[in-house]
Amino acid sequence: MPKPPKPPSFSRHPVRPARDKRPSPGLPDRQTLLDAVAEGQTDVGELAQRFGLKGADRRALREMLKGLATDGKLGKRGRKGFAEAGALPPVGVADVVSRDADGDLYVRLVKAGEDAPQVRLAPGKAEQAKGAPGLGDRLLVRFEKTEAGELEARLIKRLGQSAHRVLGVVRKARGEIRVEPVDRKSKDSLLLAHNDGDKLKDGDLVLAEIGSAPQRYGPKRGRVVQVIGREDEPRAASLIAIHTHGIPTGFSAAAEAEAEAAKAPELGRRTDLRDIPLVTIDPPDARDHDDAVFAEPDTDPKNPGGWVVWVAIADVAAYVRPGSALDREARDKGNSVYFPDRVEPMLPEALSAGLCSLRQGENRACLAVRMTFDARGKKTEHRFVRGLMRSAAKLSYEQAQAAIDGASDEQTGPLLEPILKPLWAAYACMKIGREARQPLAIASAERRIILDDEGKVASINPRPSLEAHKLIEEMMVQANVCAAQTLEQRGQPLIYRVHDAPSLEKLQSLAEFLGTISIAWTRGEPARTDRFNRLLAETREGPHADIVNEVVLRTQMQAHYNTENIGHFGLNLDRYAHFTSPIRRYADLIVHRALITALRLGDDGLSDFDITRMKDTADLITQAERRAMAAERDATDRYVAAFLADRVGAEFQGRITGVTRFGLFIRLDETGADGLVPISNLGAEYFIHDDRGHALVGEKSGQRWPLGRMVQVRLAEAAPITGGLLFEMLSAPDPRDPKAPAPRLGVRGRAPPPGARGFRGPGQNRGKQRGR
Repeated sequence: MPKPPKPPSFSRHPVRPARDKRPSPGLPDRQTLLDAVAEGQTDVGELAQRFGLKGADRRALREMLKGLATDGKLGKRGRKGFAEAGALPPVGVADVVSRDADGDLYVRLVKAGEDAPQVRLAPGKAEQAKGAPGLGDRLLVRFEKTEAGELEARLIKRLGQSAHRVLGVVRKARGEIRVEPVDRKSKDSLLLAHNDGDKLKDGDLVLAEIGSAPQRYGPKRGRVVQVIGREDEPRAASLIAIHTHGIPTGFSAAAEAEAEAAKAPELGRRTDLRDIPLVTIDPPDARDHDDAVFAEPDTDPKNPGGWVVWVAIADVAAYVRPGSALDREARDKGNSVYFPDRVEPMLPEALSAGLCSLRQGENRACLAVRMTFDARGKKTEHRFVRGLMRSAAKLSYEQAQAAIDGASDEQTGPLLEPILKPLWAAYACMKIGREARQPLAIASAERRIILDDEGKVASINPRPSLEAHKLIEEMMVQANVCAAQTLEQRGQPLIYRVHDAPSLEKLQSLAEFLGTISIAWTRGEPARTDRFNRLLAETREGPHADIVNEVVLRTQMQAHYNTENIGHFGLNLDRYAHFTSPIRRYADLIVHRALITALRLGDDGLSDFDITRMKDTADLITQAERRAMAAERDATDRYVAAFLADRVGAEFQGRITGVTRFGLFIRLDETGADGLVPISNLGAEYFIHDDRGHALVGEKSGQRWPLGRMVQVRLAEAAPITGGLLFEMLSAPDPRDPKAPAPRLGVRGRAPPPGARGFRGPGQNRGKQRGR
């Protein structure tokens, strides 16, 4: 087999646009524009800012870019970005698609077309791959140029199941045995041979492999690789999510043995913190306790009104040593994954719920930071110690809050004056500094799924937002800042938690939407957290409060891990690193090791592998975090659909949270569930998708279905196996708005495309909060 042709040239894009060139007046010529894209400025907003373009010139720039893309000079990157023709991202998810005569594997980006370039996969190391990848495997890779100038893909991690495998449910009907996929976006079922399917039962949940022989007509052929359960099992939702997203489960015998061999800590060279009455405050059902807190007034006469706050974190680095089986598997998992019925932990239970959990009344190894704040809430100093602590109490958020509110119980009563009231007083001081810093104040409405003893959904309740939550969050944020500051000061490499500011294009879209509801937003105004907060405050009591909060949330970028610091926009911090949850996040464990090395707190700090592969680790755990969030979200969708399955035909009140060319996404007030009203259900006339006004508009009548509108719907279908909900619209549309501008770049409404139930509403991005 001949080798595939050499892929096109590749340019590595910097995290932020270059700012060393002064904006040029007027539209650039085509070559200047191509040069700017080659330098890494791929977003329309970034390019407009570079060349100082506004208004009509900005629109002309967009048309120039589209023309270059049409001519093959540029390629599309996302919805609003462009790249060099054929350019590949620095890191991407790719499938192994071919093998040449020499045995070399070639990969192609998952989101690319069949004619996209194939890139040779560089030979990997056993510790990275857990076995060599093969045809059909899906990988996380980094694209790099060799010294000879050729492009190759370097393996970062193998991702979940093969691209040629399907998770589905066995269906037996009309003499055929098929596997119907559980993925809402997949419309292809697999036909099984009778000798393969005779032992299967209708409703079996199976992992099937697509046959290698191509089928020109009819369904694809396949064979069952593994039976993993039944579709009617109460806990099938999380099982499907685990297999669909390739969540690593369980631990090797070697990792379990290392965890079981761990011994209780001794004082040794540690700082003795057992006299400090640190307490843990967590959800009532928490099994692992990463962090403990304590506060007291600062006795230094130079700091009147100031406070000393201690944050102690489980010393996981003492048990998970670099290069061990525990370490390799924790890095592979990236983080713990939380489902309504189970947890897939990053560490074995002997550590996660045992020696690494800060249990009440038991000696535990910890890495602690002592922080001092002045009366205005500004941190004036901090220092880290590696200590031995003993938790004075295990409290829930609700318990601690009730005690502060005057409803102490037998446990919190004796703790109120010496521990809880000082904690709240210290937080009141820290809150002054927080309000001066102005982090984003976006409201996040979360729901909690309550299961009965059989694993079925008993209720879906809103999660309360307590001051106790905010207290712990702010103390953890400040401890994370201290970790980043210390490591920077010591010149130690680390993994930052970064969050970029919204792009100019997103801000432009925000301004256009706000204009449709008569709210002013200066076009071209730079992104600032205090400006967003002022907008949220001004609309909080009005009819548009929920939807403004939603749109502001969508305007934000996604936080991730990086070895290069670009700051954290949402928290309005110059530097930030995750330090406070090493039991459930590998990023925090790396930061712990970096602190141990920088402060000479032991010989179990960063290894050479940690340092040389830190960039790959940051990419890997970012991917793992997003994989976990998607799995948690999918499981929640299926549990909610199962909960509503016996209420088909019932009427609900909800809000339009997404407007697309194929329908409206509705979020129900009662449960927070998201589902689709197909455009075909909205009436006989054509509807135009007004992307500027976030509305569907009747072509003849001008009647509107705008984002944020409260509506009444009827549940038409609930599919627990896919998590899909379909609604029928009962409300009437808004009348024509004579002041509304004509829709821009509208699309005539039509029936939803195949697999439309798989399209996620913008509101379906919620899941367990992993920390900012």
